[in-house]
Formats: sequence, structure tokens, C-alpha cells
Amino acid sequence: MKTRFTLLLIFLFSVCAFSQDISIAGTVVSAEDNIPVPGVNVIVKGTTRGVSTDFDGNYTINVNRGETLEFSSLGFKTVLITIQNQTTINVSLEPDIEALNEVVVIGYGTQKKADLTGAITTVKSESIEKTPNSNIMQSLQGKVAGVQVTSNGSPGDSPTIRIRGVNSYAAGGSPLFVVDGMFYDNIDFLDSSQIESISVLKDASSIAIFGRRGVNGVIIVETKNGKFEQKPQITYTGFTGVQHAQNVVKMANAEQFVTMAFESGSTADIQFVENAIQRFGRSRINPNIPDVNTDWYREVLRDATISSHNIGVTGGSELTTYGVNASYFSQDGLLDMKNEYERFNIQSNLEIKLSDRLKIGTNAIFSNATKYNPENGAWFQAYFAVPILPKYDPLNTAAEPIAFSDATLIGYRGAQNPFPVMTFNNNQLKIKKILASIFMEYDLIPEKLKFKTSYSHDYSTIAERNVRLPYFISDRSQREVSSIRRANVTFSTQYWDNTLTFKDTFGDHGLTVLAGSSFGDEQFNTFSATGNDIQGISLESSWYLNFADPTSFGNQVNEIGDRFYTLAYFGRLEYSFKDKYLLNATVRHEGDAKFPKKIWETTPSIGVGWVISSESFMEDNGVFDFLKLRASWGQLANGQLGGSSGTRTISQVTTAIGDTPTNGIISSSNFTDLEREILEETNFGISARLFDNRMTLEADYFIRDTKRLVLPIDQPIVSNTILENAGEMRNEGLEIAVNWSQQLSDNWSFSVGGNIGTLKNTVTQINSEAGYFDTGSAEFRQRSMVGQPIEAFFGLEVAGVYQNDAEVQSDPIAVANNLEPGDFKYVDQDNSGTIDDADRVVLGSFLPDFNYGANMSVSYKNFDLSVDIAGQTGNQILNRKRGEVIFTNDTNVDADFAINRWHGEGTTNSYPSSAGRRKGWNQRMSTFYVEDGDYFRIQNIQLAYTIPAGSLIGKNMPETKLTFTAERPFTSFKYNGFNPEVASGIDRQTYPIPAIYTVGVNIKI
Repeated sequence: MKTRFTLLLIFLFSVCAFSQDISIAGTVVSAEDNIPVPGVNVIVKGTTRGVSTDFDGNYTINVNRGETLEFSSLGFKTVLITIQNQTTINVSLEPDIEALNEVVVIGYGTQKKADLTGAITTVKSESIEKTPNSNIMQSLQGKVAGVQVTSNGSPGDSPTIRIRGVNSYAAGGSPLFVVDGMFYDNIDFLDSSQIESISVLKDASSIAIFGRRGVNGVIIVETKNGKFEQKPQITYTGFTGVQHAQNVVKMANAEQFVTMAFESGSTADIQFVENAIQRFGRSRINPNIPDVNTDWYREVLRDATISSHNIGVTGGSELTTYGVNASYFSQDGLLDMKNEYERFNIQSNLEIKLSDRLKIGTNAIFSNATKYNPENGAWFQAYFAVPILPKYDPLNTAAEPIAFSDATLIGYRGAQNPFPVMTFNNNQLKIKKILASIFMEYDLIPEKLKFKTSYSHDYSTIAERNVRLPYFISDRSQREVSSIRRANVTFSTQYWDNTLTFKDTFGDHGLTVLAGSSFGDEQFNTFSATGNDIQGISLESSWYLNFADPTSFGNQVNEIGDRFYTLAYFGRLEYSFKDKYLLNATVRHEGDAKFPKKIWETTPSIGVGWVISSESFMEDNGVFDFLKLRASWGQLANGQLGGSSGTRTISQVTTAIGDTPTNGIISSSNFTDLEREILEETNFGISARLFDNRMTLEADYFIRDTKRLVLPIDQPIVSNTILENAGEMRNEGLEIAVNWSQQLSDNWSFSVGGNIGTLKNTVTQINSEAGYFDTGSAEFRQRSMVGQPIEAFFGLEVAGVYQNDAEVQSDPIAVANNLEPGDFKYVDQDNSGTIDDADRVVLGSFLPDFNYGANMSVSYKNFDLSVDIAGQTGNQILNRKRGEVIFTNDTNVDADFAINRWHGEGTTNSYPSSAGRRKGWNQRMSTFYVEDGDYFRIQNIQLAYTIPAGSLIGKNMPETKLTFTAERPFTSFKYNGFNPEVASGIDRQTYPIPAIYTVGVNIKI
């Protein structure tokens, strides 16, 4: 069957486009005044062939008999005409009030795009479907100014989404997702082919109606559904392809590693090399090194498959619309073990008009996924494993059940080989989601006042089965007793929303008033148990707790849960005068039991707009078709904080007072009596369409302050910290998006666009005795202090490398610390004559200060080519895997270090020597371990060919589109890692992000 399908695809793609044998000409005018309409799109339906009318409304186009011409223009109803033998077709276009008032989805309703006063960006399905990935949010990378999407290469894992930076230290940074009116924290259950559009709400004014959950931005997703009086349409979309790890870190090979071992002067390491030669033999090329040269990354990596299949049916009658969708997605991981993700979804939408005033609707999604988590520690081990160790060791006859090698058998302290943990661990997650909503809407006053009530329930379960199989490789690498951990996690989120909306016009005045309430019930429960010594462990049918030793459970049974309620009342006023002067005001009064100190919080927002292009002095300006100035201000309360909790304790202590031991007590507390953080934002923006609507421009400047910022504050006397509302933080930036699209002829069209976003993150206030707070480990310090980014990397600044003995002897700091040529030279920031903690400075931030993206598409007849790019600059990455030499130094090193190490005067002024790498002096947190995270990427390339309906294999042949896609085929960066996309900025064992190459097909019936 697969062979037949492949041959059919090849045949369809190889057939040339059919001949065009009729030339049609005509004029398009407005039905209202009979005036010619320029810029009308005249397109052969189902293809990309088309032209635009000239200034006098004239057009000429070549078509085939039986094809349909589609005449469309902003502000007019679309006209469809089927071609028979006509040669002249004149068209009168009727005004389309709805098109003139194009709407976008906002909180609890819609609004005319021309009336928006906030910062909202919408991405259509065409851009979303190009991205072959398990999570649709990946498709936004590089497409929305001010939105940072950090990819995650592990199958089934979601990318990190940040909208306008980081708003909190203590709370999560994920946005709120609203799918067809339902609220979610994650939308990993959606398939890209289900999506109609994604709207990103970025400023506080746009988000304010959503309250506590929308503090990090709101992403509104509309799925595909039928329309009233629409014939049933069946659509199949599918792709299959391969994933390939790119930019794989090159590690030191056997020769480089042995050279550095001898250069280090370490007697032990030199002996380890000799041990390897004795055990594995000498290389015939270089007899001074073992006959082993293992590239551990190559060993643990593999190419992996990815595929997706989706079939949907949409349609509607006079009183009903419906949509049903079923999808299957499968992705194997790059890590060569049981590492994969599989998901099956069913979605349905139904809307029914019960009368002229009453309608009801329902939306249901069932998602069933199975995920096998990778052993991420394997990436860390592969980085450190020495190249003179093979994957297998035939001499290790004591190993069971597989003769893996072990570095301890040739003298090293650690086993190093990553394959035992990859082979003998199995971590399965079964993820089930049932997501349902129902609504009723009744027009109390037709077309003026309506009431809507809706209920939604998100019920999810995660069943974990984590099996640890027994094995023996060596005394240092073994697992004598098997174990199994079972965990069941249940999430339940329910919302009941009620809104009353009044909408009317009074002459030149337009007014929309919304009032509503929202009740929320959120709960979760986690139960876990771990048992050891599983009977029949070799059989998967025995991987249950009842096969474990009953006496092994002990304190390995745990349960935790929580439940809380929220209640909110909200209102919104939208006012316009002559569609030129706009006002949007929102207020939300919200109660949350997590904050007993102040249960209720009221947050307002306001936005204003001025449509300058509607002013008389802008008539016939020849440049701007539409120009609007926007400004907004608003507040949001952060509901993602953990809330108030903790205990107060009294401890007995003994201390020396005047050389006499004295007993006493210390009262301490870790109780966090918190208030909500308040996000306050001001936004100024411009929206414009220029040059006969060919060019669009969106620009925004924002200042976003987080007040009552929750920070960890040290308690005096006792070694403890508690969370307090003790600071403030600011994010500010500029966002610009420009797009140009044009129809050049009946065969050619193109579009090009780009966006940029800047971000400056600054801590503006810390109310503590120290004036700062530290995070990260003592060896890899991050510090937040006033005037600097939050959690900035903090350490010493490397000034160079000592090149010779004379330079060492002339520097008192070098002499005092017994330094040698090949050691780092640090900057003495305070000129104290010593290098200590006072010389540490901010080394950079994990937050990029500049993101950008661009897109280009060209269409010729039935061919479409699109290219997307993305990138970022200004962020730093802590290369912790390189820095962890501080904990053990008898491991491998990356090839970049091996090639560029100091090995004589003048060889480098940036890297230490082989011996220096092992010294604590050179292992201190410094600019050497903090690298630039800038990158440029070709994000997506897609070539598509559309076969019009009926053009092949008879008139019943459906419209078919073939696609060839390359996702992330090229990334350029300097960072010494798999990729520069590290959400936290700390790279210890980051999963590689693959390049993906797919072939796909889309069929519409």
C-alpha cells in the first residue's frame, strides 16, 4: 500500500500544469456608484494564479474552461464566476460591511481590527501548518515581534514562550492559552492542521479582561469549524520525514585527549592512558595512544522519524455548523534509547441555532498520548566520557547482561559510559486529556443586548511508570535491585463564565458594554509509590507494584494535592466616535483564596486610539490607506504565584558567650504572607496600511513594571530565606513588524516581511539589607541587583592568559597565588591587589535584548516557495558542562578547548593550558564560561505544488497540494554547544534541537 501511495505522489508531482486556453478580460466596478475599483484580486480559485485590476478597474487573465474566477477586495463581497466560453466578464462588487469591519478575537468577544487600541498580532493557519512539530507554538518562532520562542528538541516537550520578557522571579512565565473560549496552561494536545488562527495579546490593556492568569500574555487559538450553509468539506493533511541532529559538539579525539593528559603533568592521567593501551591495544597509526577513538555524541545520537496524519470534516446547514477532526502524531527522539512521543486526538465543534434569538454550542477534545522520557543525564555523560574508552568491552566478562565498558576499569573515578542508564531505564508517561465546553447565548434585545453563559472543564491525567532494571558493569556502575515507581497525577480545572453584552450605534457614536463574572475551581492530586526487587522484571507484564517486594515500600509512598477557588467580576467599555476616536476601558475585581493578606484585588486598564487616516486632511494622501495611533495603560495581578504558606518554628541552640556554653532558643519562620505582584504597563503604538494596502506596519513601544515583586529575602541570625514582596522590576522595548504583498501578474505574486523586538530587563528595587539576592550554586553564581537584569551571571572578568615566567613574576597577584604561564589573568576591579569576591561583576543575562524574524514567499502559477528566518542577539549562556571540570578533572574536553588551549607563549590569550584547566584558580566563574548566545537561523523552507481539482485523473480528482519542507536546516552561532536555544541560559545537559525534513500532502474534497 505504501509503495502504491508513493508512486501516485511521484506521478502527480511529475505532471505539468494543464494548458490555459481562454483569455478573459473585463472591468470591475463598485455596485454603489459604478466607479472602477483598482487593486481587486482576480484569482483562479484553488490555485495561486491571479492578477489585480489596474487603476481603471481593468484586468486580463488566462484560464481553463470549468475553472472558477474569484473576485475579492477589502470592503466588498467576494464574487465567484465559473468559466464556460466567456471572453469578457465585467463584475460589480457589493459592499461587505463585515469585511470593512474585519474583527479579531479578544477576551470574551470580538472587536473590529480598526478599533483596537492594544498590541495584538494574528498569525493565520497558512504559516502555522508549515511547521512540522508536536506543539503548534513552535510555529510562532520568528513570526511575532516581542515573542521569544525557545525550542525544545525532546519529543513531546513544549517550547518556552516569553512575551515581552520575564515578569516575575517566583512565578512561572508561561502565557495563558484560550482555545475556542476555553482556558489552558498548555496546548500540547492540538495539531497544527486544526488551527484557523493564533492571536497574541501582548499589552496589559488587551490582557486585562483575563485577570490573574493572563499576566504573562494571552494567546488565543481559533480552531477550524464549519460555516452556516456550507457544504461538507473533507480535508486530509499529512507529512512524514526525518530528524537530524545538527551542530553536534565536537569533542577532543583520542590523540588530542592523550596530548592534553601528558601536557597536564598528571601522573594519574598518564597512567590511565597506559592502562587503556594495555586493555584495548595500541593504535597502528600512533602507537602512543590506545586503539580506541570513540565519538560519544555520535554513539548516543541517531536520526529519527516524525510523521503526522489529520483528517477533518467541516460544514453547516441553515441552523447548524459543525467540525470534526481526528489526528495522529508520532515522533522518535534523537537519543538512541526508548525515547519517543505518540499522540491521538479527536476534536469536535457544534453550534445550533434553536431560534432567532437562542443558540447553543459545544466543543470537545479528547487527547491520548504516550511519551517515553529520555535519560537527559546521558548528554552530560557523553560530554565527559573519555574517547579512549569503547562502548563495549569484551574483556569485561563480569558485566551483565551487556558487556558495556567502564572507565573505572582503567583507573578513572567515574564509569562515564552513558549506555547503562540509557539501556536499563524506562520512563513512560501516559497522558490523557478530556477537554469540554458548552455555551448558551440568548439575544435579550435582538442585535443589541445578549447574554452568554459558558462552562468549561479541563480534566487531565498523567500516569507515570518509571522502571529501573538491574545490571552490573563494575563495582562503581551497577544496580543490584530493580525498582519501579508508579505515579498518578490528576488535574481538574473548571470555569463558569457569564457575560452580558450591549452593543449599539447612535449616529456617529458606537458603544459596546460588557459585564461579566467568572468562577474558577482548580485542583490537582499526585499519588506515587516506589517498590524494589520486582519479580519477573525481565517481562514488561511484571512492571507493576504488586510484583515488588512488599517490605520495600517503606516511606516511598506519597500523596499531595490542593484545591482553590477564584471569583472575578469584570467589565469593559468600547466607544468610538465617527470610527476615528476610540476608547477602550476595562476593570476586573478578582478574589483568590491563595492570598489571605489581601483576598480581593481590583485592576483597571484603558486604551485610546486615533484613526488619523479618517481625517479630512488625510484624504487622497497617496500613501496611507489607513493610519492609527494607539496608547494604552493597564494593571494586572499575578495569579501564578504559589500564594501564602509556611510555618513558624522554635529551635534550641547552644552557643558560646564569653567562652561559656549557653543554651537558648531561636524563633524562625518560613511563612510567606504575600500579596499579588502587580504588573503595570504603558504602551504606545502605530498601525498602518500603505500603498494600496500592499504594505502593513505595526509598531509598539512599551514600559512594563512589576510591582510588589516577590523575592527571596535572607532572615537575620538564622540561615534561612523567605519570600516577600520586596522589589520591583522593569521590562521595556520596541517592536516593529512590516509586511509587503503584491500580485505582479497573472502568474507571479510575492510577499516579504520582517519583525524586530528589543528588550531591556532591569531590577529597579530590592528592599533587603544586602541590596541584592543570589541564585544558582556557589560555583556558578547568578545575582540580581538594582540596575541589572534579573538573575544575571556574576563572576570574574578574564583579562588574558599569562604568557611567560617574566609576566608572572612581574604581577604580585600571580606570585601570591603561585600561578604559571597558561593560567588566567583576572581584572582586579577594585585595585586591591588581590582577586576576591569583590572583583566579581555582571557577566551578562540569559534574556536576549534583540529578537528578529523575516519571511519571504513567491508564487508562480501552481508553485509556492516560502522562506522564514529567525534569530536573536544580546543574551549569554553559561557553559556549565565545560565549567563542571571543577568537580572532576579526569574527563574529556570539547575539541574547541583542545585546539585553542594555551600550549606555549603566544598560542592564545583566551584559553588556559592543559595543566591550568585542572587548577581551581582557572575554574572560577568567569567570562570564560559565559558565552554569547547570538544566532541566525533559516527557520523554514517550503516548496509546494498545488494540483487544482479535476485537472488530473478525471473531473472527480480533488484539489491536492504537495509540500517539501525543511525546518531549521541551517543555524549559525558561535556558542560551544548543540544549539544556542537554552531557556534558562544554563547549558548542562540540553537536548539537541533537530533539523527536520518532511514530505507532505494536503487533499481537499
